[in-house]
Amino acid sequence: MQSSPGVIVPESALGSAISAYRTCELATLTKDGTPVAWPTSGLLRPDGTIMLTTSLGYPQKAFNVRRDGRVALLFSDPTASGLTQPEQILVRGTAHCPDEVHTDPTGDLADFWTRMFQRQPNCRKYLDWPATMFTDFYFMRLLITVTPTEVTTRPLPATPEAGESSAEDGSLVGAEVLAAYPSVVLAARDGTGAPLLVRTTATAGADGYRVVVPDGVDPVEGAATLLVHRHDAQLWNLHNASVRGELVRSCARCVPPGPRLVATWTGEAGRVPPSRGRPTAPCARPTEPCGCARVHVCTC
Repeated sequence: MQSSPGVIVPESALGSAISAYRTCELATLTKDGTPVAWPTSGLLRPDGTIMLTTSLGYPQKAFNVRRDGRVALLFSDPTASGLTQPEQILVRGTAHCPDEVHTDPTGDLADFWTRMFQRQPNCRKYLDWPATMFTDFYFMRLLITVTPTEVTTRPLPATPEAGESSAEDGSLVGAEVLAAYPSVVLAARDGTGAPLLVRTTATAGADGYRVVVPDGVDPVEGAATLLVHRHDAQLWNLHNASVRGELVRSCARCVPPGPRLVATWTGEAGRVPPSRGRPTAPCARPTEPCGCARVHVCTC
C-alpha cells in the first residue's frame, strides 16, 4: 500500500493509470450520513482535479455533494483498461457541484463526451431520432469537480470464482446477486465521518456478509454499503447493485447463539448485515429475532 498527498499529475504513471480505467466508484454521504457508492466515469483534468458528471434525470450525487462535499473515488475495475498490473487507486477529497445545467459539449465536457463515444460507442444511438425524444435528459449534465486530498494505492484482492459463495439462509438480502461477482466494493466511513472505499471480498452467511478488510483500512462501525457492478470491453452490458446495511465489530467467541443479525470482526474481517429494506435501529426487544440490524460489540 502506498499513500501520498492528493496531487495527481496527469502525465505520471498514476495519472495514466487513472485515465486508463473505464469506470470508477464514487462514494458520497446521504442526508443521514450513510455512505453510498455508484459506478461512474470521469475525466482527469490537467490541473489534477477529476471531473464527474451526472444526468439531470439522476441528480442524487449532486444533492449529496452539495450537502456534504467529502467524497471518495475508487478506480478498481480494470476491465478494458489495458493495464498489465492494475491496482486499486483510492482518491479521497472534496467535491463541489455548481447549480448549472450543461447542454452544450464544450470545454472539459466536450473532452468527456469524446472519450465516452470512443469507449462506449453504443451510447451514440441515444443522439438519434426517435431515441432522443425520450433520452434528451441524459445529455443535460451537472458537473462535479473532485479536488483530491489523499491518494492511496493497494493491490486488488485475490478473488474466488464468482458464484462460489452462497448464503446459508435465502433471506439474506442481495446474496444471490452478490454471489455472481468475485469481489465487492465496501463503502464505509472513517473516524472523521468521511467516506472511504475499498475493493475486497465478501462471503454471505445466514446472518450477514463477512467482509475482508485489508491492512491500512480502518472503517468505523455504522452504516455501510456493498456495491457490485460490471461492464464489457465497450462499456456496455452494464449492471450494478448495492446492499445497504450496518458495519459492526465483534469477535466470534462473543457472538450469542440464535438468529441474530450479528457481525464478527476477527482482526481483518467484519460483516455487513442487511437492512432488509428499512432503516436500521436499536431493537426494542433484544431477546426476540427481528428485521433490524441487531449489533453485538465485543469488548474483550
